[in-house]
Amino acid sequence: MLTQSLKETVYMVGISVALAELIGIPLGVILVITAKDGIAENPWLNRLLSAIVNIARSIPFIILLVAIIPFTRMVVGTSIGTAAATVPLTVAAIPFVARVVETALNEVDPGVVEAAASMGASTWQVITKVLLPEARPSLAAGVTLTTINLIGYSAMAGAVGGGGLGDLAIRYGYQRFRGDIMFLTVLVLVLLVQLLQMVGDIIVARLSHK
Repeated sequence: MLTQSLKETVYMVGISVALAELIGIPLGVILVITAKDGIAENPWLNRLLSAIVNIARSIPFIILLVAIIPFTRMVVGTSIGTAAATVPLTVAAIPFVARVVETALNEVDPGVVEAAASMGASTWQVITKVLLPEARPSLAAGVTLTTINLIGYSAMAGAVGGGGLGDLAIRYGYQRFRGDIMFLTVLVLVLLVQLLQMVGDIIVARLSHK
């Protein structure tokens, strides 16, 4: 039972992180290049995207989980289970990833970007050859942070039948007064987070020394 729940959590978080990075990274890049003094400055678009990201980040996950049930049903055909939980997890993570990417890219030395632009590099070349490669350590740290946050969110998804370790802790640990199951579930979550953080730190350290 514990193993199955762990697999469900890994599945939910893995799919959600992959989709959130796929959408959130381009969104974060657009936020940076369209900002004031950016390489493709566009204040109107920047303000619009920034407002959308801020609004999305302001909604508590448990409310988002319920509010987008019709959208979840439209995407996966159900609002219950691990597949359904990946939808709100992804939606919640996209604006978070966008801000993490924005912060990471803003840490890149502006002089390097200006040098590339002065040598005739196009906007696409500056993004793919300068900004993203230079920000790799911070981006890797951001992926670790996002993954750990989503593990916490996935536990909340268990409260509404999302499956995974959170579901196990609530249904068997809390509702059936099984303290042993609750303890083991929390222990697995703690170990999972520790493992992810350790792997993330190793990757960041290696990227920082290249």
